[in-house]
Amino acid sequence: MKKLKIALDWTANTNHTGFYIAQQKGFYEEMGLDLEILTPSVDNYATTPAKKVELGEVDFALCPLESVISYRTKKKPFDAVALAALFQEDISAIATLADKNSQGPKDLDGLIYASYKARYEDEMVRQMIKNDGGKGNIEIVYPEKLGIWETILKGKADATWIFENWEGVRAKNEGVALKLFRMKDFGIPYSYSPIIMASKKATENNLEEYSKFLKATKKGYLYAKDHPEEAVKVISPYVAQQDANIDLLESQEYTSSFYGDEKTWGILEKGKVNSFLDWLKSKGLENKELTFEDLVHTL
Repeated sequence: MKKLKIALDWTANTNHTGFYIAQQKGFYEEMGLDLEILTPSVDNYATTPAKKVELGEVDFALCPLESVISYRTKKKPFDAVALAALFQEDISAIATLADKNSQGPKDLDGLIYASYKARYEDEMVRQMIKNDGGKGNIEIVYPEKLGIWETILKGKADATWIFENWEGVRAKNEGVALKLFRMKDFGIPYSYSPIIMASKKATENNLEEYSKFLKATKKGYLYAKDHPEEAVKVISPYVAQQDANIDLLESQEYTSSFYGDEKTWGILEKGKVNSFLDWLKSKGLENKELTFEDLVHTL
C-alpha cells in the first residue's frame, strides 16, 4: 500500500465528505493507497496545510487557488500546483450579522474584519468595499483561525469570510441572521476554493499514485452526492464539537450541488483562472507573469 497524507483546510466538514467516503468505502484501498487525513486541529493551525506540502510533511493540502499563486510568486518560490477543485463555483462570502444594518460591503467601512491572514485576502476585502462605493477603511484583526467564527458571534469582530454551506448553515440552524456579500456580485472574479494542492515535482514523480488518488477521491465525492444521508453518517463522527448544531444533511445536500458530475468534478476552467490572475494584476496585488499552465496540473 502506498501511504499518502492530505492536510485539510479546516476541521472536518461537508467540504471534505468525499475524502472520508473514499476512505471508509475502500476506494483508496482498491487503488493500493493508504490515505491519512489530517485537520488543522492537530496543531491549531500552527502550520498551514499548504506549508505542510512545502515542508514535505504531507502530499496534498486543501487551500484556495490564491495560495498556489502566492507560493509561486514569493521570494523563494515553491512549485505548488492545483490538481483539482472541489467545487465548480465559489460558495464563499463575506458575512456580517444582519443586525449590523450592512446593506452592502460599503457599510463595512469603519468596522472590524476578522482575517485569516492570507496574502491577498485583506486587499480583496478592501477592494470589494471600494467596488460598492466605500473607502475600504475596514479595521483588520487576526484572531486564531479556528476561532474566527466565534469572534463574529461574540461581537469581537463585525465580518469575516465564510463558506455558505458550513458557517452559513450553522448560522441558520442557530437562528443567527447574516448578510452575505459574494465576491462575484461586486466585480471580483474570484476563482476556486478549496483546491487540492501538491508539489509539481512530487506529482510528476508519483504520477500513477496521485492519479489514482484523484480517481478514488472523485468517486468518493460523487458517491456522497448520490447518497447524502449515508455521507452524513460517515462525516458525522469527525465533525468538531463546536459545529454540533449544524444540520449536516442540509449542509451536505447544499454542498453536493456544487461538486459537479463525472465529467466536471475537479476541473479548473482556464478562463476562470486567467480572469482572476488578470484581476490580481490589474489591482496591483500581483505583478509576476503567471499562466493557467503554471498553476494547474491536469492528471
